[in-house]
Amino acid sequence: MSVWERVFAAGYDRFMATAERADLGARRAALLAEARGRVLELGAGTGVNLPYYGPDVAEVVLLEPSEPMARRLQRKLGAREPDVRASETDLAARVPARVVLAPAEALPFPDASFDTVVATLVLCTVTDPERVLAEVERVLTPDGRLLFLEHVRATDERLARWQTRLNPIQKRFACGCHLDRPTPDLIARRFEIVALERDRMRKSPPTHGQLAVGQATQRQVANRTEQ
Repeated sequence: MSVWERVFAAGYDRFMATAERADLGARRAALLAEARGRVLELGAGTGVNLPYYGPDVAEVVLLEPSEPMARRLQRKLGAREPDVRASETDLAARVPARVVLAPAEALPFPDASFDTVVATLVLCTVTDPERVLAEVERVLTPDGRLLFLEHVRATDERLARWQTRLNPIQKRFACGCHLDRPTPDLIARRFEIVALERDRMRKSPPTHGQLAVGQATQRQVANRTEQ
């Protein structure tokens, strides 16, 4: 664990506050209104999504690989230490939630154990996004759904080239975050994207604010729907 990782975790909420107030919070709320049943949130960070889970959610498992982030998340839940064995904690008297300290590339859960997987501003940072998506496919139920909100590679190639140029600085500052990941394309290789909106995040530079928000299902579910 680096000193910068601790500093980044401590300042994350303040750093993102302007974007959250501008439009990101509303986007999170709209997306997470679709969450159902048992939910796995990848890279839960400091718990920004927690207020947006509604009554259709039975439980939220908050996966976080960064120990400083996980500790902050645990404090929000009132627990002591991040652990796979952590007991459930009632979240805002509504949704049982627990923190699991683990990487998304190797999910410590059985096959078909979640109805919804949530990824918000996390697939830009994981070491191996394709392996993460394979793990998501594995742990989702056959009728499960992936909800995603990610900043991604721009569709404008000139802007995308600037994203690539700025990547070394971004990765160093934001603990591995990539500006130019073609996340919707990666998701489409393994899932059926059933809803996708591309837009720009307000109060963010063009290189940093290219958003993709959507939902994806297991391919066999999409095929059944078409028949």
